[in-house]
Amino acid sequence: MILLDSLYINNSGGKVLLDYLVQEVEKAGLEVFYLFDERCKKDFGDIPSSRKIYLKASLLKRHQFYKAHQTRFSTVLCFGNLAPSLKLKVPVYTYFHQRLFIEQSTNLSPKEKVIFRIKSLIFKWLAGNTDKMVVQTESVKRSLHRALPLLDQQNIIVVPFYRSLSYPEVEKDPKSFIYVSGGSIYKNHDLLLEAFTKFYDDCQTGKLVLTISKDSPILAEKIMKFQNMGYPIVNLGFINHSELGLHYAKAEFSVYPSKSESFGLGILEAIEADCKIIGSDMDYLHAVCKPSLTFDPDEISSIQQGFKQAVTENIKETEQIVYNQIEYLIQILKQSNNENQ
Repeated sequence: MILLDSLYINNSGGKVLLDYLVQEVEKAGLEVFYLFDERCKKDFGDIPSSRKIYLKASLLKRHQFYKAHQTRFSTVLCFGNLAPSLKLKVPVYTYFHQRLFIEQSTNLSPKEKVIFRIKSLIFKWLAGNTDKMVVQTESVKRSLHRALPLLDQQNIIVVPFYRSLSYPEVEKDPKSFIYVSGGSIYKNHDLLLEAFTKFYDDCQTGKLVLTISKDSPILAEKIMKFQNMGYPIVNLGFINHSELGLHYAKAEFSVYPSKSESFGLGILEAIEADCKIIGSDMDYLHAVCKPSLTFDPDEISSIQQGFKQAVTENIKETEQIVYNQIEYLIQILKQSNNENQ
């Protein structure tokens, strides 16, 4: 039996990927037991209780689980970045998708810096308990090898996967920009808003669509302030992933000013909706596409110029270079399970 350990995954892009992974694993008929975060108790109701357990996301609870069940499974996939707390006698794959564990961003609050520093130490401490790391892009593979030089590059496998959205046939809203993202500081909304308002003051055109929930009250209040000043900024708030297709389909451009990404799911979703990507001139962006336009995410004037070029010049189409490989990941698990039962 395969163990799929997704403790610590309960929201945002990681939860979207987890939902899709569970769906595909079940569809493939694999014999899997799931370790879920207790914050997901309302989810995964279709899976029998005999094949799942919800635990509090703590190192101690997780260690106790592995200690009690270390001989029960033939293959383990850890989907929450952290390898098991024990060295198991079966193949262990750890899916790594949090770049901030290995590359500290300067665009973090003091509290976030401390939290990610601690998580980074835990990640590196446990990394020796995995046989292979699975990542989403070649860019993350290179960064991970630099962070863990003792991990052979052959044991870092690149297997990107994501669920494609459904995009209705609607007309594009000319000169409209969408940024689907939470409100973490490294997502760079503050500079984005300053740049957009300066661009709008200069060009008197454009529209910016955001997805900032009530979990980021200061940022949501800042957006509202600009709205009250007459700037064409729409905040959708929290929106179900299944509803995003319409908003991507209506946008002409997707702007992506983030300072750090392991994958950038929103980039691929936007490309598949025929949006042109303008974004940070950083490794993560170039790892998944050939963007239409790039800017310096640290400079308001550069982001502002990106907006202006997008609406005044005939910029090139974005070229997608990363595609969904969920079937390959399923095959890896299936083969490993068959060989080690």
